[in-house]
Amino acid sequence: MERSRDWMDQAEGDLLHAQSDAEHGFYEWSCFSAQQAAEKAVKAVFQRLGGEAWGHSVADLLRELSWHRPVPDELMQVALELDKAYIPKRYPNAHPSGSPRRRYTKEEALRLIGHAERILRFCQDLLAQA
Repeated sequence: MERSRDWMDQAEGDLLHAQSDAEHGFYEWSCFSAQQAAEKAVKAVFQRLGGEAWGHSVADLLRELSWHRPVPDELMQVALELDKAYIPKRYPNAHPSGSPRRRYTKEEALRLIGHAERILRFCQDLLAQA
């Protein structure tokens, strides 16, 4: 069953969650939700193309997508930064000391939200063309 709309709807919800968390000072969760939004948006495109995407790396997913559609290099670069938010933002033992909530900044959260917004727009454009 083709469920690209569901994947994109959740991606948009994750982006709203990232924005809300940034507004309320939960920067580590904001970063993670931004990564999740981008990941789910790319998976929505795979759904529309009739494929199944596996894994959580936005960069890897975009690299795989580039076999089917051109992906701007700038998106590949921001995807690498988003991927760094997948694990360490959630686990206290991912850093030498300190909990994740004390290690991430508003500026970082806003930057990753911007990256996710660019990837969502790119994926929404691809879905509109498909």
